[in-house]
Amino acid sequence: MWHEVRGAHLLSSDPSRIDVDRVFRWLSTDSYWAANRPRDIVERSLAHSVVLGVYREDAQVAFARVVTDQATFGWLCDVYVDPAERGHGLGTWLAETARDLLADIGVLRIILATMDAHGVYAKAGFEPVARPDRWMEIDRRNTP
Repeated sequence: MWHEVRGAHLLSSDPSRIDVDRVFRWLSTDSYWAANRPRDIVERSLAHSVVLGVYREDAQVAFARVVTDQATFGWLCDVYVDPAERGHGLGTWLAETARDLLADIGVLRIILATMDAHGVYAKAGFEPVARPDRWMEIDRRNTP
């Protein structure tokens, strides 16, 4: 379990601390990447990921999850900071923690996707994909 305190905030990887209702609301109603994501999908994603939560006075104020095989690859995703808590470096802290947690278990490649927060992740060492021509995807999110 990962626990770290910075000022009034606690960052923890304890899955039992995650406020599932809050994370579901954030992702399904206030994110561009997971808009309208059904609750059962959110719950399944939490159950099969390393989850990180940031808390202030026991209330969850930020979230991220990492999908990983715990050997060769990690994907940092669903990073969300409550609007009232933005501007305090919590997104960068989540990215740094994901990076360090994966490094501690030997994972050397970590990816993420973002439309508008490149500067947040650059502070944690993320760079544009060196060879985007090698990456491919299947994206069925908006198909019937």
